[in-house]
Amino acid sequence: MREFDRAELEQFDGKDGKPAYILHRGRVFDVSASKLWKGGFHMRRHHAGTDLTVDLHAAPHGEEVLDRYPQVGILGEKGPAPRSASGLLSFLLERYPMLRRHPHPMTVHFPIAFLMAVPTFTVLSLLTGIEGLETTGFHCLGAGLLFLPVVMVTGIFSWWLNYQARPVKAIGIKLAASLVLLVLALISFVGRSSGGETLASLGPGGVFYVLGVLAFVPLVVTIGWYGAGLTFPTE
Repeated sequence: MREFDRAELEQFDGKDGKPAYILHRGRVFDVSASKLWKGGFHMRRHHAGTDLTVDLHAAPHGEEVLDRYPQVGILGEKGPAPRSASGLLSFLLERYPMLRRHPHPMTVHFPIAFLMAVPTFTVLSLLTGIEGLETTGFHCLGAGLLFLPVVMVTGIFSWWLNYQARPVKAIGIKLAASLVLLVLALISFVGRSSGGETLASLGPGGVFYVLGVLAFVPLVVTIGWYGAGLTFPTE
């Protein structure tokens, strides 16, 4: 059984025809045969040639999946330890591996649901003339606006942990769309809550509010589409 140090392990990154090796609990596995490790990259966030012990704890599957692949070596005592977050964050990540993946998925559903409910109730109010539906939509707007900054913070946290804050097209698009959505939601909320026109009259203020909340739909869909592509890549 070959003994690797971390520097040697990094050479087996699955790129340029090289094998894709990963480390788990001191054991080195060859995952080159897996289609999910094509090019040494798995689920757009994990790289071959690295230690995935902590990451596997946060994965949707257990370590039994490694039994499908041959063990080609073990990690020797020589070589520097991998660089990771230090201090309290390092302690929390080791003690609670779920923090690597779950905070953002746990929070992202709230603004998606609330901000999609805003145009839905607004349109229903316009069609039926029931002002209570518009009021419900406005309350959903407040809830969505409350959760949106939390989701953006957890998203940036996940980007830093999973991608080391490297430029990723999908994340850039999500972040830009989220900023536009935040500003638009804030303007709509302030305008509506400051005694602006309701939908009953559909004056200039009411028209602006309707157009603003309808713009939530393409923004939320864009954010969701690229977020789903990161979690469930099609290729």
